[in-house]
Amino acid sequence: MIVHKEIDVNSPLTSEQIKMLEEMDKRPVVSDEDSPAYSKEELIRLKKLAEQKRAEKQDLIVPVRLSPQSMEKAKSLGTNSASVLSQLLERLLNNDNLLKQCM
Repeated sequence: MIVHKEIDVNSPLTSEQIKMLEEMDKRPVVSDEDSPAYSKEELIRLKKLAEQKRAEKQDLIVPVRLSPQSMEKAKSLGTNSASVLSQLLERLLNNDNLLKQCM
């Protein structure tokens, strides 16, 4: 059973809130289908996977010159325009026919 309590982090804790937190700290951790218990080996494997994912996500920033028309078009795509441009470049670089047309 999940119990929600709101605590204003900008104000000092009341004695009741401190007592509640202390009692929660004494409770055992219970696994269920939403948060299963993992073995030490599984935790190590998950940590390695997370580190690998993080390393893959590190982007290389490359300056690119765009014509004024292309820049306006990119800006019109909204806040995710950099992501769209990145996907376009990725597709272009992985498509030999399109790549040859641009060279």
